[in-house]
Parts: sequence; C-alpha cells; structure tokens
Amino acid sequence: MKVMIIGGFLGSGKTTTILRISRQLNDAGKKTAIIVNEIGEIGLDGDILTSPGIITEELTSGCICCTLRISMQYTLQTLEEEFMPDIVIIEPTGIAFPGQIREEIETMGLSELSFAPIATLVDPGRFGTEAKEIPRFIETQIKEAEILCINKIDVTPAETVLAAEKMLHEMNPEAQILKFSAKYEDEQFEKLFLHLAVPGFKKPSEGRKNSIELSEVSAYSVLYTIGSRDLSPEESMRFIEDSLQLIQYKVKEINSEFVGHVKLSIKFQEYTIKGSVTSSKEMPQIEVIKDRKSEKAELRLLSAITKVPKNNLIEIIESTLEGNLEKSGVVFEKEVHEHDIEHGEHESEHGNEQVCMINIYRKDE
Repeated sequence: MKVMIIGGFLGSGKTTTILRISRQLNDAGKKTAIIVNEIGEIGLDGDILTSPGIITEELTSGCICCTLRISMQYTLQTLEEEFMPDIVIIEPTGIAFPGQIREEIETMGLSELSFAPIATLVDPGRFGTEAKEIPRFIETQIKEAEILCINKIDVTPAETVLAAEKMLHEMNPEAQILKFSAKYEDEQFEKLFLHLAVPGFKKPSEGRKNSIELSEVSAYSVLYTIGSRDLSPEESMRFIEDSLQLIQYKVKEINSEFVGHVKLSIKFQEYTIKGSVTSSKEMPQIEVIKDRKSEKAELRLLSAITKVPKNNLIEIIESTLEGNLEKSGVVFEKEVHEHDIEHGEHESEHGNEQVCMINIYRKDE
C-alpha cells in the first residue's frame, strides 16, 4: 500500500488537487482510497472526492498529526483489511505537519507500506501574508516537503509567482518546485503526477510539534438543516456569496490580514452549491456540483482562520448565517455544534489523544 500525503495551508487547493490525482489513478486501474482530515466536527469535502472505484473517509474533530493518531491508525488498518487499496491519499487539515504524519504512520505496523514524496501546496497570492501571520508554522510545513507545489498560477500575477518561488527555494533548497493550476489537467499538472510516482525519502525530524498551537488558528464548524424548497439555485448562490462577504468583512475588523479558509455549502437532493474564501483580500469563489444525492437539504460551514479569538469567530458565523436565513424566510434548525478545540488544549504526546468522528463515503459503479 502506497501512501501519498498532500499537504498545504488552509485554502491552498488540496481538495481540487487530490480530486485530479485520484481520478488519474483510478483511470490507470489503481484502487484508491482518500482520507480527508477536518479540524472541525463536521466534514464537507468527503462526498465531493468520492467517485466510482474510490472510497473516501473523513476524520474530523482534530488534527491527525498530533491529536488523532488512534483514529488514523484504525482507519488505515481498516482500509488495508477491507478495501485493500493500491494507494491511499491523505489530505491533512491545513494546519497539519505532513512530515509528522508520515512518522506516525511508519510506527503503525502496516504491511508492505511505501510512501510517495511529501507534497505541500502553496497559494502564491497569499504566501507572503502567510509567512508574516504564522512564520514558524509555515516554515515547518515548507521544510518538511519534498515537492513544493505553487498552485493557482492561472489567477496569480507572474511576478508574484516568481517571488513565491524564490522564497520557497530559500526555505527548502532541496525540494522540487512545481508550478501549475490544479483546475486544469495539463502538462504542468502532469509533472506532479509523475513526481508522486517515485519513492519518497524520510527527512530528518525536528521533533514532535503541536500543529494547533503553532498555527495560531481558530476553527469552528456548524451544520443547519433547511427547508429544501425555500431557496432556488440562484438564491442559494447569492446567499453563499453574501454570507461569505459579510463574514469576511466582520473578520477583517478583528484581523485585517487574516488567512485561512471559510467553506460554505448548501446541499440539495441532486446538487450542491459550494463557496469559499481564503483570505482578507480574496473574493468568494462559488461553484455548482451536480449529482450529489442528499436526503435532506442542509447548510454546512467550516472555518479556520488566523489570529481571531474563537468566541468572536463563532458569534460572527452564527449571527451572519442565521440572520441571512431569517432574512430569506428560510426554515432552519442547527444540528451540529463543534466541541471546543482551543489552543493548548491538546498535549503534544499521545496521552491526550481523542477518537474522532469517521464518515465513510463509497460510490459504486
């Protein structure tokens, strides 16, 4: 079983990248499993990544590099015994340390285990701000990578891409640097697929780190069931865009340079509308995903952003969503509320680990 770890800070494009890679592997006849880790109590991307021949499991309520080792081991052992994948792709939460994840997996006693090179994605448009906001954390993520992927080059000025490339080379001169847009399966993206096909090499460890503490990120997630006939697709898109813009505006009043990720989705019976914003400067991005069956209409939000107190983040999100739902005349009920995950709550050793929620997605032919 070969393990691919695709890391990167919040909003760097990991989900889109993994979606492309998994489809290529599936087309090549490789039996593929994906493990998605979300720091919040609910998941959002697991069903998006699932397709025929690919199984996806979501690990939520913590970070697999420091607080969810037990759940990670159970998930990998279960996949090995029941699904027997050729390749397991791991999408850590955006505040994880990929090298630490590899070290943990190596001690789990899994049979015939190998690793692809660790890949870390970077959004060049935010990289300078990330290094300023959370320098120790970003430095660790970059130095642990064997492949550094500069993503989103289609929407980033060339001079910004070159500046990011220069900084990355200075921080990790041994890493291979690739530049592409994960939106397109072109020759530039194909280079990543080819580099992941070779064996990875274990890099010297700098000791265990608690990613939650070092990231200086507050996280919050929430789920509402909503009246399925109360919003049309067009109204849903406007709702998501307006809500993300208002959340962004309120968060900027606390931290004008925040980076991170706010993901908001509305699921209906036959499609999902998904939006996201990844910094104080980015406009919300909205997309419609069809053929995502859901028994009930629901609204999900996941957020993890820098240097905003968690109580402020909760108040901003709930007041914005509930205020906009009431303004739209939508019937709603809050279903999931995240447990407290505060900085410093988790010890850096295994003695204070927790068992996370695991959601399994499988789509058959």
